[in-house]
Amino acid sequence: MGNETIIAWTNHTFNVAWGCTRIDPGCANCYADTLSSRYGFDVWGPGKPRRTFGPKHWDEPLKWDRLAREGKTVSVAGAGRPPLVFTSSMCDVFEDHPTIDQERAKLWPLIRATPNLHWQVLTKRADRILNNLPEDWGLEGYPNVWLGVSISEARGAWRAEHLRKVPAAVRFISYEPALGPLAGVVDLAGIDWVIFGGESGPGFRKMDVEWARCMRAACERAGTAFFFKQSAAPRTEMGTTLDGSLVRAFPDFLGTPNMR
Repeated sequence: MGNETIIAWTNHTFNVAWGCTRIDPGCANCYADTLSSRYGFDVWGPGKPRRTFGPKHWDEPLKWDRLAREGKTVSVAGAGRPPLVFTSSMCDVFEDHPTIDQERAKLWPLIRATPNLHWQVLTKRADRILNNLPEDWGLEGYPNVWLGVSISEARGAWRAEHLRKVPAAVRFISYEPALGPLAGVVDLAGIDWVIFGGESGPGFRKMDVEWARCMRAACERAGTAFFFKQSAAPRTEMGTTLDGSLVRAFPDFLGTPNMR
Protein backbone atom coordinates (compact mmCIF):
# COMPACT_ATOMS: atom_id res chain seq x y z
CA MET A 1 0.00 0.00 0.00
CA GLY A 2 2.54 2.57 -1.17
CA ASN A 3 5.86 0.79 -0.68
CA GLU A 4 6.54 1.10 -4.41
CA THR A 5 5.47 3.81 -6.84
CA ILE A 6 5.87 4.64 -10.50
CA ILE A 7 5.81 8.38 -9.75
CA ALA A 8 9.22 9.58 -10.92
CA TRP A 9 9.64 12.38 -8.39
CA THR A 10 9.22 10.36 -5.20
CA ASN A 11 10.33 7.13 -3.57
CA HIS A 12 7.15 6.15 -1.78
CA THR A 13 3.49 7.08 -1.63
CA PHE A 14 1.62 7.08 1.66
CA ASN A 15 -2.11 7.68 1.83
CA VAL A 16 -3.77 8.82 5.03
CA ALA A 17 -7.07 7.76 3.42
CA TRP A 18 -8.83 7.12 0.12
CA GLY A 19 -11.52 9.45 -1.16
CA CYS A 20 -12.03 13.09 -2.07
CA THR A 21 -14.32 15.56 -3.83
CA ARG A 22 -13.58 17.02 -7.27
CA ILE A 23 -13.13 20.80 -7.12
CA ASP A 24 -11.02 21.74 -10.13
CA PRO A 25 -10.74 21.18 -13.92
CA GLY A 26 -7.66 19.08 -13.19
CA CYS A 27 -9.89 16.62 -11.31
CA ALA A 28 -12.00 15.71 -14.36
CA ASN A 29 -10.15 12.46 -15.14
CA CYS A 30 -9.05 11.71 -11.58
CA TYR A 31 -7.17 8.41 -11.53
CA ALA A 32 -7.71 8.05 -7.77
CA ASP A 33 -11.49 8.13 -8.20
CA THR A 34 -11.27 5.55 -10.98
CA LEU A 35 -8.97 3.30 -8.94
CA SER A 36 -11.18 3.53 -5.86
CA SER A 37 -14.23 2.51 -7.87
CA ARG A 38 -12.33 -0.34 -9.49
CA TYR A 39 -11.63 -1.76 -6.03
CA GLY A 40 -15.25 -1.30 -5.01
CA PHE A 41 -14.90 1.71 -2.71
CA ASP A 42 -17.61 4.37 -2.98
CA VAL A 43 -15.58 7.18 -1.39
CA TRP A 44 -15.90 10.11 -3.79
CA GLY A 45 -17.99 13.16 -3.03
CA PRO A 46 -18.62 15.42 -0.02
CA GLY A 47 -21.18 13.15 1.64
CA LYS A 48 -19.33 9.88 1.13
CA PRO A 49 -17.18 8.09 3.70
CA ARG A 50 -13.43 7.86 3.29
CA ARG A 51 -11.48 4.62 3.36
CA THR A 52 -9.04 4.51 6.28
CA PHE A 53 -6.30 2.12 7.35
CA GLY A 54 -5.07 0.34 10.44
CA PRO A 55 -1.78 0.23 12.38
CA LYS A 56 0.04 -1.99 9.86
CA HIS A 57 -0.39 0.65 7.16
CA TRP A 58 0.65 3.49 9.47
CA ASP A 59 3.76 1.55 10.51
CA GLU A 60 5.07 1.33 6.93
CA PRO A 61 6.87 4.71 6.95
CA LEU A 62 8.64 3.69 10.16
CA LYS A 63 10.17 0.81 8.21
CA TRP A 64 11.16 3.12 5.36
CA ASP A 65 12.76 5.47 7.87
CA ARG A 66 14.80 2.64 9.37
CA LEU A 67 16.00 1.51 5.94
CA ALA A 68 16.96 5.09 5.09
CA ARG A 69 18.85 5.46 8.37
CA GLU A 70 20.76 2.26 7.55
CA GLY A 71 21.61 3.56 4.08
CA LYS A 72 19.55 0.89 2.32
CA THR A 73 17.38 3.25 0.27
CA VAL A 74 18.57 5.24 -2.72
CA SER A 75 16.71 8.52 -3.04
CA VAL A 76 15.28 9.44 -6.43
CA ALA A 77 16.71 12.89 -5.71
CA GLY A 78 20.27 11.55 -5.76
CA ALA A 79 22.99 10.14 -3.55
CA GLY A 80 23.21 11.66 -0.10
CA ARG A 81 19.60 12.85 -0.18
CA PRO A 82 16.86 11.35 1.98
CA PRO A 83 14.11 9.24 0.38
CA LEU A 84 10.94 11.13 -0.52
CA VAL A 85 7.39 10.25 0.50
CA PHE A 86 4.39 11.69 -1.34
CA THR A 87 1.16 12.07 0.64
CA SER A 88 -1.49 11.61 -0.47
CA SER A 89 -2.13 10.29 -3.98
CA MET A 90 -5.61 8.93 -3.15
CA CYS A 91 -7.03 11.84 -1.15
CA ASP A 92 -6.34 15.47 -0.25
CA VAL A 93 -4.71 15.86 3.16
CA PHE A 94 -6.32 19.27 3.63
CA GLU A 95 -9.86 18.40 2.55
CA ASP A 96 -12.62 19.66 4.86
CA HIS A 97 -13.99 16.26 5.86
CA PRO A 98 -14.26 14.83 9.39
CA THR A 99 -12.42 11.62 8.52
CA ILE A 100 -9.61 13.47 6.76
CA ASP A 101 -9.31 15.84 9.74
CA GLN A 102 -8.92 12.81 11.99
CA GLU A 103 -6.34 11.09 9.79
CA ARG A 104 -4.39 14.31 9.19
CA ALA A 105 -3.96 14.68 12.95
CA LYS A 106 -2.18 11.30 12.93
CA LEU A 107 0.10 12.31 10.08
CA TRP A 108 2.12 15.00 11.87
CA PRO A 109 3.42 12.74 14.69
CA LEU A 110 4.34 10.14 12.06
CA ILE A 111 6.33 12.72 10.12
CA ARG A 112 8.16 13.76 13.29
CA ALA A 113 8.94 10.10 13.99
CA THR A 114 10.55 9.62 10.55
CA PRO A 115 13.34 12.22 10.32
CA ASN A 116 15.23 10.21 7.69
CA LEU A 117 12.41 10.75 5.19
CA HIS A 118 11.30 13.94 3.47
CA TRP A 119 7.53 14.20 3.06
CA GLN A 120 5.92 15.84 0.02
CA VAL A 121 2.47 17.07 1.07
CA LEU A 122 0.41 18.14 -1.96
CA THR A 123 -3.03 19.77 -1.99
CA LYS A 124 -5.52 21.62 -4.15
CA ARG A 125 -7.01 23.23 -1.04
CA ALA A 126 -4.28 25.80 -0.52
CA ASP A 127 -6.54 28.08 1.50
CA ARG A 128 -6.83 25.39 4.18
CA ILE A 129 -3.11 24.76 4.73
CA LEU A 130 -2.26 27.48 7.21
CA ASN A 131 -5.13 26.78 9.62
CA ASN A 132 -4.62 23.01 9.59
CA LEU A 133 -0.93 22.70 10.39
CA PRO A 134 0.23 21.27 13.74
CA GLU A 135 0.75 23.63 16.65
CA ASP A 136 4.53 23.08 16.63
CA TRP A 137 4.93 23.92 12.93
CA GLY A 138 6.82 27.07 13.91
CA LEU A 139 8.22 29.90 11.82
CA GLU A 140 10.16 27.60 9.48
CA GLY A 141 7.92 24.55 9.26
CA TYR A 142 8.99 20.96 9.82
CA PRO A 143 12.46 20.52 8.30
CA ASN A 144 11.44 17.32 6.50
CA VAL A 145 8.16 18.51 4.97
CA TRP A 146 7.74 19.94 1.48
CA LEU A 147 4.43 21.71 0.94
CA GLY A 148 2.97 21.80 -2.55
CA VAL A 149 -0.12 22.88 -4.45
CA SER A 150 -1.61 21.53 -7.68
CA ILE A 151 -2.20 24.10 -10.42
CA SER A 152 -3.38 22.89 -13.83
CA GLU A 153 -4.40 26.14 -15.48
CA ALA A 154 -4.57 29.91 -14.88
CA ARG A 155 -7.70 29.83 -12.71
CA GLY A 156 -5.77 27.88 -10.09
CA ALA A 157 -2.92 30.40 -9.82
CA TRP A 158 -4.34 31.72 -6.52
CA ARG A 159 -3.05 28.58 -4.82
CA ALA A 160 0.55 29.75 -5.20
CA GLU A 161 -0.30 32.94 -3.30
CA HIS A 162 -1.59 30.94 -0.34
CA LEU A 163 1.40 28.59 -0.45
CA ARG A 164 3.83 31.50 -0.37
CA LYS A 165 2.41 32.61 2.99
CA VAL A 166 3.20 29.28 4.68
CA PRO A 167 6.65 28.59 6.14
CA ALA A 168 8.08 25.39 4.65
CA ALA A 169 11.45 23.77 4.03
CA VAL A 170 10.49 23.42 0.35
CA ARG A 171 7.50 24.90 -1.48
CA PHE A 172 6.50 23.33 -4.78
CA ILE A 173 3.91 23.43 -7.54
CA SER A 174 2.58 20.36 -9.29
CA TYR A 175 1.69 21.62 -12.76
CA GLU A 176 -0.12 18.37 -13.55
CA PRO A 177 -2.21 17.68 -15.46
CA ALA A 178 -1.04 20.65 -17.50
CA LEU A 179 -4.18 22.12 -19.11
CA GLY A 180 -3.01 25.59 -20.07
CA PRO A 181 -0.08 28.03 -19.94
CA LEU A 182 1.13 29.08 -16.48
CA ALA A 183 4.45 30.81 -17.17
CA GLY A 184 3.96 34.50 -16.53
CA VAL A 185 0.68 33.76 -14.73
CA VAL A 186 2.07 32.16 -11.58
CA ASP A 187 4.58 34.16 -9.54
CA LEU A 188 7.47 31.83 -8.75
CA ALA A 189 8.88 33.99 -5.95
CA GLY A 190 9.34 31.74 -2.92
CA ILE A 191 8.65 28.60 -4.97
CA ASP A 192 11.51 26.09 -4.92
CA TRP A 193 10.30 23.48 -7.38
CA VAL A 194 7.87 23.02 -10.28
CA ILE A 195 6.82 19.58 -11.56
CA PHE A 196 5.35 19.62 -15.07
CA GLY A 197 3.26 16.73 -16.33
CA GLY A 198 0.84 16.23 -19.15
CA GLU A 199 -2.29 14.25 -18.40
CA SER A 200 -2.09 10.48 -18.73
CA GLY A 201 -4.69 7.73 -19.00
CA PRO A 202 -7.73 7.02 -21.19
CA GLY A 203 -9.31 10.23 -22.43
CA PHE A 204 -6.21 12.30 -21.63
CA ARG A 205 -6.37 15.95 -22.60
CA LYS A 206 -3.72 17.24 -24.97
CA MET A 207 -1.00 19.68 -23.96
CA ASP A 208 1.14 22.18 -25.83
CA VAL A 209 4.85 21.51 -25.35
CA GLU A 210 5.37 25.28 -25.39
CA TRP A 211 3.74 25.43 -21.95
CA ALA A 212 6.58 23.27 -20.63
CA ARG A 213 9.28 25.22 -22.48
CA CYS A 214 8.01 28.55 -21.15
CA MET A 215 7.73 27.24 -17.59
CA ARG A 216 11.24 25.83 -17.74
CA ALA A 217 12.52 29.23 -18.85
CA ALA A 218 10.55 30.97 -16.10
CA CYS A 219 12.01 28.59 -13.54
CA GLU A 220 15.52 29.30 -14.78
CA ARG A 221 14.96 33.03 -14.35
CA ALA A 222 13.49 32.56 -10.87
CA GLY A 223 16.09 30.06 -9.64
CA THR A 224 13.38 27.42 -9.28
CA ALA A 225 14.13 23.74 -9.98
CA PHE A 226 12.13 22.34 -12.91
CA PHE A 227 11.12 18.70 -13.26
CA PHE A 228 9.57 17.49 -16.54
CA LYS A 229 7.67 14.34 -15.64
CA GLN A 230 5.93 13.43 -18.88
CA SER A 231 3.99 14.52 -21.94
CA ALA A 232 0.25 13.98 -22.26
CA ALA A 233 -0.23 10.35 -23.28
CA PRO A 234 -2.41 7.25 -22.82
CA ARG A 235 -0.14 5.93 -20.06
CA THR A 236 2.00 7.55 -17.39
CA GLU A 237 5.74 7.99 -18.01
CA MET A 238 5.32 8.21 -21.78
CA GLY A 239 7.23 11.02 -23.45
CA THR A 240 9.56 11.73 -20.54
CA THR A 241 11.95 13.99 -22.46
CA LEU A 242 11.58 17.68 -23.25
CA ASP A 243 13.07 18.56 -26.62
CA GLY A 244 15.08 15.35 -26.51
CA SER A 245 16.50 15.83 -23.01
CA LEU A 246 15.58 14.39 -19.63
CA VAL A 247 14.92 17.45 -17.48
CA ARG A 248 14.42 16.32 -13.90
CA ALA A 249 15.90 18.73 -11.39
CA PHE A 250 15.17 18.63 -7.67
CA PRO A 251 15.32 21.59 -5.28
CA ASP A 252 18.25 22.01 -2.95
CA PHE A 253 17.51 20.44 0.40
CA LEU A 254 19.46 19.06 3.30
CA GLY A 255 19.93 15.45 4.27
CA THR A 256 18.60 14.01 7.52
CA PRO A 257 17.08 16.92 9.49
CA ASN A 258 17.38 17.39 13.22
CA MET A 259 13.87 16.89 14.59
CA ARG A 260 14.81 17.11 18.27
